[in-house]
Amino acid sequence: MANTEKEEPDMTDSLNRRQFVKGATTAAAAGYVVKTGVALAQDAPSSRVRVGVMGLSRGKSLALTFGGRSGVEVACAADVDINRAKAGGAAIEKAGGKAPEVVQDFRRILDNKDIDVLVCAAPNHWHAPATILGCAAGKHVYVEKPCSHNPNEGELMIKAARKHNRAVQMGTQRRSSPSITEAMQLLWDGEIGRVYHANSWYGNARGPIGKGLAAPVPDFLQYDQWQGPAPRVAYYDNRIHYNWHWFWHWGNGELGNNGIHALDLCRWGLQVDYPNRIVSAGGRYRFDDDQQTPDTHNVAFEFEGRKSMAWDGMSCNRHRNDFVTFYGEDGAMSIDGGGNCTFYAGATDKVKKEVKGNKGDVEHIENFVAAIRNDKPLELNQEILSGHKSTLLCHLGNIAHRTGRTLNCSTEDGHIIGDDKAMKLWQRDYEPGWEPQV
Repeated sequence: MANTEKEEPDMTDSLNRRQFVKGATTAAAAGYVVKTGVALAQDAPSSRVRVGVMGLSRGKSLALTFGGRSGVEVACAADVDINRAKAGGAAIEKAGGKAPEVVQDFRRILDNKDIDVLVCAAPNHWHAPATILGCAAGKHVYVEKPCSHNPNEGELMIKAARKHNRAVQMGTQRRSSPSITEAMQLLWDGEIGRVYHANSWYGNARGPIGKGLAAPVPDFLQYDQWQGPAPRVAYYDNRIHYNWHWFWHWGNGELGNNGIHALDLCRWGLQVDYPNRIVSAGGRYRFDDDQQTPDTHNVAFEFEGRKSMAWDGMSCNRHRNDFVTFYGEDGAMSIDGGGNCTFYAGATDKVKKEVKGNKGDVEHIENFVAAIRNDKPLELNQEILSGHKSTLLCHLGNIAHRTGRTLNCSTEDGHIIGDDKAMKLWQRDYEPGWEPQV
């Protein structure tokens, strides 16, 4: 996301939070804008898609990909960190686009009637609230994974997309990979017989995050805006800009950070929706620091129809490069992290067929833009309903971990059955007045 420059006023007391949540933003947000270049065109062709990006870390890469598409203009770059906002704006201009407006308050995007798309690449706790506000403001939304911070938010996002007839695409880009799409069709056509199980993995060599100390908010950061819908906590020096992933208050651990990509492929290939049983094991085993979420995490999911999937996450010990493997009655099929797919014959390692390709980064955005231009908001490769179903797997795995319980779930909507303690984690508390509303 984006926000504050040293000389700018503190927005903490000036924000009308109730107004924020309702999406009723005003031109007053212009007071928090830093312009980097030329004025925006007012009379763009109807086919032109104009984009505003919220969050200029992952968002910078997304902005450059959007801007590289014919007829797409990145008109606004927003980040609570003014340095990242300016760097993102400069990168967009250097890549050959018009200099975007650089803002600290992403509501500037919502207020601009000439902007068609909100790209939300802010921290996880912002994904659903920003998407809901974007839909209410008439924007189509490309939202990074996981699409929500908790299951209830995912359900609200679906409602918002339907209410406002907006295209909402989650950024699990492998859904648009030509090679993976081809391999999935082969899988469903029986290349390895009846498919009954999928395994997935993630490994990294992350170091410790240490013991954080309370500290003054840096001059370049608008911390109140960064927290947004999350209940207020003091600023600590070891959480921003990345380690928030490892705190339940804002993040969803490695399962939500990277596991979502693999589990989404598992669900896609197995052609399943909601699990009926979830089991989790793991913890913070490698380091003694502030991290709340597990660095070693194993989650298993069972589905109706004699199907199952599992995820093995090792954040602090990377010794394998496997990503996803499907097991069928007549062989196996593996997908590597780059989108290459390999089919194996029977119970052997003999290669039967290979499909080479990529992760689908460009294709995913092109699919989203095409849905907007064709006025077909549901014709998306990872429409928000599907995105919610995959994200829910991560949420359920984390809830099973946090409660230490096996979860039994409804196969109609994924809701947890017979466990009030676990269902308390279906949603979260919000800073008063910042609750998402549909």
